Amino acid sequence: MSTPNKDIDKVEVRIKWDPSETGEPANDLDIIAATYTADAPFGSPAYLVHFDSRSPDGTITLNRDSRTGQGFGFDEVMTLELDRLSETYSRVVVGVAIQQRDGRKTFGEVGNTAVEILEGYTTLFEDDFSRVPAATAAVVAEFTRDAAGAWGFRDAVRGFDADPEAFAAAMGGRAG
Repeated sequence: MSTPNKDIDKVEVRIKWDPSETGEPANDLDIIAATYTADAPFGSPAYLVHFDSRSPDGTITLNRDSRTGQGFGFDEVMTLELDRLSETYSRVVVGVAIQQRDGRKTFGEVGNTAVEILEGYTTLFEDDFSRVPAATAAVVAEFTRDAAGAWGFRDAVRGFDADPEAFAAAMGGRAG
């Protein structure tokens, strides 16, 4: 489903989920943003932003990182300042991956998952990953820059069966 949102300046991607049951390995979900140049808008990203990183120019930043899902409200938050992103970049793909270090875990096995994408106070997109219950990672959004330099948004929930590293390498491929 595409939305008519165009000329987007700054967005916030937020995710939340329930902690694992006592004695179970932690539920650890991560937001990942992949940037692509105008010369290579698909395939390998120019750079990734995820936990413990930010974009080289500071335009994409992970503001909040949770390894457990504990707390109130949204557990992870990433800000994308698209209006400040160099003209070199024409595409940004955002996804969510479940850490797989303690065994395979899918969205269907993590309670109360949710993602929201906001521009200011306007909600551009909301989802609960119920479309991809067997996936371990999912693309949730794609931002593209047109010839005039305006950024557009398309929600793009696509599930993947991959660990975070493999997902990061594949998330920017052409949707099939």
